[in-house]
Amino acid sequence: MPIDSRVLETLTRLIPLVPLHQPHSLAAIRAMAAQYPDLLQVACIDTSFHRGCESVTERFGLPYSLFERGVRRYGFHGLSYEYIVMRLRELAPDLVRGRVIVAHLGSGCSLAAIRDGKSVDTSMGFSALDGVPMGTRPGALDPGVLLFLMREDGLGVSELEELLYQGSGLLGLSGVSNDLRALYASDDPRAAEAIDYFVYRIGQTLGALTASLGGLDALIFTAGTGENDPRIRHRVCADAAWLGIRLDEAANQEGGPRISIRDTKPSVWVIPTDEEAMIARHTLRILASGESHRI
Repeated sequence: MPIDSRVLETLTRLIPLVPLHQPHSLAAIRAMAAQYPDLLQVACIDTSFHRGCESVTERFGLPYSLFERGVRRYGFHGLSYEYIVMRLRELAPDLVRGRVIVAHLGSGCSLAAIRDGKSVDTSMGFSALDGVPMGTRPGALDPGVLLFLMREDGLGVSELEELLYQGSGLLGLSGVSNDLRALYASDDPRAAEAIDYFVYRIGQTLGALTASLGGLDALIFTAGTGENDPRIRHRVCADAAWLGIRLDEAANQEGGPRISIRDTKPSVWVIPTDEEAMIARHTLRILASGESHRI
């Protein structure tokens, strides 16, 4: 959407949902607006792909008044999922109409269940903390843990935010690094345990999203780890053998695009994502429409 003062104000109010990303994006928008006040700027909302899911997938078990205030599951990495759907139409058009799970595994991680090219469910929720563990974020967490830390250790909001966004995930679990390459190279047993936990939670989430879809026709790996780490792909697929997944080890080492044994179902793919390309496409569409707004 074109960015005007109203959109900018709304995006500013959403900083608590994505404190790692939003302030930096807004700073760039304001800097460009100050330097080039007549320049059209466009916001591509990363949660948009997940709008249209059934309302039951957006809810928490909290009072409805909070849902009305916006406390709901939004989902993220939408631009990545949108791009993968577009590429899948080119690589395997029949699959787009089927039941697909995309695993966006990078520094930030999420999985999305997609049917007929549309989001059905996703692992991330109200914020970019939920779901599977990430480089420095914990993934799904019992909120009782936070109450315990507040009560027993006296942690405040800023300290909890630092812990959850900067000190958890692979880094917190291993005490070594948030980078899988460093964890592979480490002889610290906690590094191996962190990788085990990462793979385990991906497998759990894969099973849950398969249930949301009522079955699975294809699994797609994307983003930095998903595209470039055959060891993680191998382990995830080995744990998912119960779904019928059969990996072609040579194709997996080569990076695909198809890495499952031919004629086996579900099929497994590696498709590089390109969120910047989706941003460019949406921007060109806005430009072609002739819309113009000033901040």
